[in-house]
Amino acid sequence: MIKRPVFLVTGADLAPQALALLADFDMVYAGKTPTEEDVVRLCKQHDPVGIIVRYSRVGAQAMDAAPSLRVISKHGSGTDTIDKQAAAQRGIQVVAAVGANAAAVAEQALALMLACAKSVIQLDQRMRAGHWDKATHKNVELEGRTVGVVGLGAIGLRFAKVANAMGMRVLGFDPYAQNLPTFVQRADWSSILSESDVISLHCPLTNENAHLLNASSLAACKSGVLIVNTARGGLIDESALLEAVRNGRVGAAGLDSFAIEPMAHPHLFCEEPRIVLSPHIGGITADAYVKMGVAAAHNALQILRA
Repeated sequence: MIKRPVFLVTGADLAPQALALLADFDMVYAGKTPTEEDVVRLCKQHDPVGIIVRYSRVGAQAMDAAPSLRVISKHGSGTDTIDKQAAAQRGIQVVAAVGANAAAVAEQALALMLACAKSVIQLDQRMRAGHWDKATHKNVELEGRTVGVVGLGAIGLRFAKVANAMGMRVLGFDPYAQNLPTFVQRADWSSILSESDVISLHCPLTNENAHLLNASSLAACKSGVLIVNTARGGLIDESALLEAVRNGRVGAAGLDSFAIEPMAHPHLFCEEPRIVLSPHIGGITADAYVKMGVAAAHNALQILRA
């Protein structure tokens, strides 16, 4: 009996529409919360020709454990959990489902921005405790305010489009972006910090931009700025952000990604009511689950069939 080639999924499942595309392969799943060691073990056991990355890191050790491996396909757009240098050295292609979850993540960023500006969580808690703060509470009106969008890929541009439709002035910072739409005004980093009432992060995490928002850059922001991060937790120095919220430099923050995931508990963020938290689910909707799975499978097959 001829053994069929294997795809390893670093997660517990894949959309049926994606599985249909991979019907000629045996599928192996690493589980809901796989570790890097789990991925290495499964690579040794099954020698996959492709890996679809949902969770965990895929490094050189996993690649060396799978001599048949030809492609690593990200179930999403961010490839920072894949050692791309190691892959290139071994002739393994790395591909991503760019744009497949753009609508979902942009909507999550919008939700976090609005939750911060409108004090949604705090007012809900106050109401449940029996308070009626109509005479004393004032929200932030976003129309006419400036939002600095950092990273102008599919997600950042979609978020920028919605912000513009709300009447916000949109500044965009992305050294690699070209041919920006008319509603995005290109700005340098110092202008983003000094002029933005809201800063929303939509860029990949690299060695160069780690802790992009730190004590120094936060101190250069407008007082009361709102910070939104649906990209990668490593873009923010978490201790510096917490201090900036506590001293009022940052009015509120809405975070969907964290330096360590799952977020360590107890975490100092949990005690700060002006920080709105969600567990990196911006790109996880029923629709995006299908879009990302299909794109990840399609991208991998293109490499294998080339």
